[in-house]
Amino acid sequence: MSRRPARAARLTAIVAAALAFGASPAAAQSRGDARAAIAVADSLLRALSTGDTATLARLVLDSALVGGVGVRDGTARTSLRSWFGDIRRGGPVSFVERGFDATARIQGLLATVWMPYDLYRNGVWSHCGVDTFTLLKVGGAWRAAALLYTIEQPPACRAHPDGPPQ
Repeated sequence: MSRRPARAARLTAIVAAALAFGASPAAAQSRGDARAAIAVADSLLRALSTGDTATLARLVLDSALVGGVGVRDGTARTSLRSWFGDIRRGGPVSFVERGFDATARIQGLLATVWMPYDLYRNGVWSHCGVDTFTLLKVGGAWRAAALLYTIEQPPACRAHPDGPPQ
């Protein structure tokens, strides 16, 4: 009996098992890209909360947009602006924004990160919502093309599971 059919059968079984458990090279790369995209979103929130303009300039495209939507006093309000002005402004910040339970979707050089967040101003609860980051892979690194967010209050959103920031 030839070894070739036995070897082919073994190889087929290994490939089938790997695919069944999501171990394909494309799946592994996508998981790595998802982790990297979420890390960029986390870094952006940290940089925003600390006024770290150098990190913001490194992680945000020059043409990026930032904006939000929420309801205040029964009226829907929206804003959309270039992020460039926010990055250049710098200076002290009076808020801490923390994301958690992030999920990412990747398609080639495009990623979206969906991340619930809470925000405290001067140590006092302000609001919560969802941040959505649209990232593009440029020069092998994820960079933000847009950050859009909701501005809500519980029960429409939830606070960070770790409680208030320290």
